Amino acid sequence: MPDIQFGYKLSSEEFAANDLVRQARMAEERGFTFALISDHYHPWIDRQGQSPFVWSVLGGVAQATSKLVVGTGVTCPSVRIHPAIVAQAAATVATMMPGRFFLGVGTGENLNEHIVAQGWPEVDVRQDWLAEAIEVIRLLWTGELQSYHGKHFEVENARVYSIPQEPPPLLVAAAGEKSAQLAARLGDGLVATQPSKETVEAFRSAGGSGKPCYAEVTVCFDRDRKRAEEIALEIWPNAGLPSPLSQELPLPLHFEKAAKLVTREKIAEEIPCGPDPEKHVRAIREYIDAGYDHLCIHQIGPKQEEFLEFYAGEILPKLRKIEPVMVG
Repeated sequence: MPDIQFGYKLSSEEFAANDLVRQARMAEERGFTFALISDHYHPWIDRQGQSPFVWSVLGGVAQATSKLVVGTGVTCPSVRIHPAIVAQAAATVATMMPGRFFLGVGTGENLNEHIVAQGWPEVDVRQDWLAEAIEVIRLLWTGELQSYHGKHFEVENARVYSIPQEPPPLLVAAAGEKSAQLAARLGDGLVATQPSKETVEAFRSAGGSGKPCYAEVTVCFDRDRKRAEEIALEIWPNAGLPSPLSQELPLPLHFEKAAKLVTREKIAEEIPCGPDPEKHVRAIREYIDAGYDHLCIHQIGPKQEEFLEFYAGEILPKLRKIEPVMVG
């Protein structure tokens, strides 16, 4: 039975590049085995305040860490950046972090992708884009001269010269049965943000058996529970919004207006807040029971070092005693 791995979220929406590099090193030192780093052009709301270019940050993380496995969580390789460029960027990072980088990909959000004015079609079309983008990326990771003439993408006489000995794993984000089936068919693993057993089962039954299943769990640690709830509402109110909005709204301003409907009570329902270890363990246990075997914890707000100490001392020891669930 595989071990459950616990990771740390490098939140590009909240922190500048140098802070993210420092946090990656701290997470490694405190026993987290992997990290996911978000790939955004805009934060969800202006209060979050940051959005550095992920590929530059990963270069710094590669030099600041020696054991931490790091992946994008997740990159959209089909609108804002052509998949041929994503293939080159990911291959370069993989050469800097041999055996400890993976590329996570997804269909993206209008928030980040609309900036290049290529439109934002319905989800079925975006999934077709993603499938073709994955084909382009894997083709270029062979290190050979390639051309590609698809329905959505063209590549002409391109060769990625700087490639690792083995191509990095390519994981695919999913939030439902159809996207989970696509992830199983085209990906080396699954990435999700909800404790959905159905998503894991769809992934496993469609060919994902034996592949890793990653999930992101958002929390807000503070020694004062009410203060933690206030921080979560102030900085991450988008957690209280229904799922379709996160893909469709185009600007932080729109998320801010929608988030005015989110109450502190709603945030407290969605996110474990405060210093109670059992509250954090219960929330993460939901994902373990759903079948996820790689759990990435996203701490909201400025108290990242305090969070890391809290988890290293009080949460990770409890979580490591939990047996993973075999699904599918």
